[in-house]
Amino acid sequence: MLNYKHLYYMREVATAGSLTRASERLHLTPQTLSGQISLLEESLGTELFKRQGRNLELTEAGQVALQYANEIFQLGEALEQILQQLPKGRAQLFRVGVSDLVPKSIAYRLLQPAMLMNKKIRIVCTEGKLSDLLAELGVHRMELVIADSPMPSYMNVKGFSHKLGSSGISFFASPELKASLVGEFPACLDGAALLMLSEGAAIRSKLLGWFHSQQVKPMIVGEFDDSALMQAFGFAGTGVFIAPTALEETLEQEGRVEVIGRSCEIYENFYAISIERKITHSAIKAITEHAQGWLH
Repeated sequence: MLNYKHLYYMREVATAGSLTRASERLHLTPQTLSGQISLLEESLGTELFKRQGRNLELTEAGQVALQYANEIFQLGEALEQILQQLPKGRAQLFRVGVSDLVPKSIAYRLLQPAMLMNKKIRIVCTEGKLSDLLAELGVHRMELVIADSPMPSYMNVKGFSHKLGSSGISFFASPELKASLVGEFPACLDGAALLMLSEGAAIRSKLLGWFHSQQVKPMIVGEFDDSALMQAFGFAGTGVFIAPTALEETLEQEGRVEVIGRSCEIYENFYAISIERKITHSAIKAITEHAQGWLH
């Protein structure tokens, strides 16, 4: 790991132009300072300075290192200023990413325990593509990502997937559309207008496999990256749509839709992805513990 004290010394020497001048600023002997620079060059595997008479000049690698060093220490100064300006007792920032394939009502119920904690928490919630959210998690711009699948193995991000639970799948339709369906469930789905999540959704392949096993072939009339948008089309009577069984009561109340059937063979899973292998963050802990109480 990079030694930032050595990097700071390197930056001071580069600014001063010589070991002697830099050592006077830092109150170190030139020999000590030279040793620290050598240790940095050894850890990086490249020379950072070259002698030019009595002075030191940066090598090409040294110029790159100096540019990054300046940015690093400027960020450090900005962080110090921001923290000093924060009022005491201010709510703790809890940054969460929610995959756009996770139903909004599910996301709310999962995150609600963090907002009800005795400790002051201010949630900053961002919705987006899972890959984009995981990239933010990887650089510590988020503490948690809620998703419908574990972290993909191809993502070069240090993170750990914690299963929150799962829910069976229910099929919904507007009263008018439901009345037009012929036969019992699931036979009534054959030829019916269907709204589907896009190919990025973990549930999609399971659902198509289930249709095949039930020998029904719905007519897909719409595909969506966003579950809320799909539900909005479903509320308008455009087609049958699916949602977790755990949301039946909520959707029937909010969207004037009715359940036409359920499948116990298909489950939608939900995951909390964090940088912690063992969860210690109080808000994430509250979320995972509460989820196990209402999800299977």
